[in-house]
Amino acid sequence: MFRFEKLDVWHRAVELADAVYSMTRKFPDDDRYGLTSQMRRASVSISSNIAEGSGRVSDRDFGRFIELAYGSLMEVVSQSLIANRQNFLSIEDHNTLRHQSEELSRMLSGLRKKVLSNA
Repeated sequence: MFRFEKLDVWHRAVELADAVYSMTRKFPDDDRYGLTSQMRRASVSISSNIAEGSGRVSDRDFGRFIELAYGSLMEVVSQSLIANRQNFLSIEDHNTLRHQSEELSRMLSGLRKKVLSNA
């Protein structure tokens, strides 16, 4: 088992990406290269940065990748609001993503503090 696979935060990030993929399937076909693509790439980037960072030699490097994951999470939050305002995403789906994002945000912050305290 890889180091990142032991992290609850990584599993939650994968769950968020699953939710984003599911919800963006309902977006208009003409948005395939707009918000659909942006939200999907940003959501996948969260778990990818956690995984990549966990493979770094130093905890300081890992902390930097956690920061990148957090930035991608903020992209998803912003993009989901825009998708809701464009009537691509229902308020219920937006609220679901928002709740998952808030929880993931807390988890990433906690992991970053823990990792950097070891650096």
